[in-house]
Formats: sequence, structure tokens, C-alpha cells
Amino acid sequence: MAAPPPPLTPAQRARSLQRAAEVRRERSEMLADLAAGRITLRDVLERKDEMVGRTLVRRLLECRPGVGKVRAARYLEELGISGTRRVKGLGSRQRARLLELFPLTTPTASHHVPGGTRRVR
Repeated sequence: MAAPPPPLTPAQRARSLQRAAEVRRERSEMLADLAAGRITLRDVLERKDEMVGRTLVRRLLECRPGVGKVRAARYLEELGISGTRRVKGLGSRQRARLLELFPLTTPTASHHVPGGTRRVR
């Protein structure tokens, strides 16, 4: 069993909390940009920074127009991706399949939905 990490000084703890808040804000902005169509899923998957790497794939799908929790779970199951998988843990084939499923750059175009095609508003 691993030893617990050493205790942090109040200054170290404050810096860690501030950094965590910054990362959450950056992730929130990225997901909002993805939802609004200002960036594409390809843009996100091509980024190599740690913030993107630690983002859950499920959250990327859920922020897409017309994709909620149920449909995101269905896509992940169809692709063989765990609901707790993070972007950094995706294999090259899984990334390619995600991009096949969501190749669009505009949120108003149609995309494949298991069981049919749906027009996204």
C-alpha cells in the first residue's frame, strides 16, 4: 500500500486549489466552444495538453448538440469505450471511430444516430 502524500502547506494548498479552478474553467470553456460549434471534435482530440487528456470522453459527447447522457452512453457502448474513459486513454482506432461518428463542423448538420439520422437544431 502506498504511503499518503506529504501534507501541504497552506500556500501550497491555495496554489493547488487555484490551479484546479483554472483547469475547470478552461475545460468548461472548451466544452462550451465544442457545443457552440466554434471548435470541432477533431480540434479537441488533436490537442495534446493535459486538460484535454483528463477530460472524460462521455463529457465531450454530451456537449454535442442533440446528444445527451443516454445517447452518449449508447455511442460509447457502440464504440466499445468505457463511460469512464478519458481522452488520453483513447486508442487510435477509437479516436478514428469517434471522428467518423462526429465529422461535422457545424451544429446544424445531420449526423448518424444509432437507429436512424436525426436533424440537429
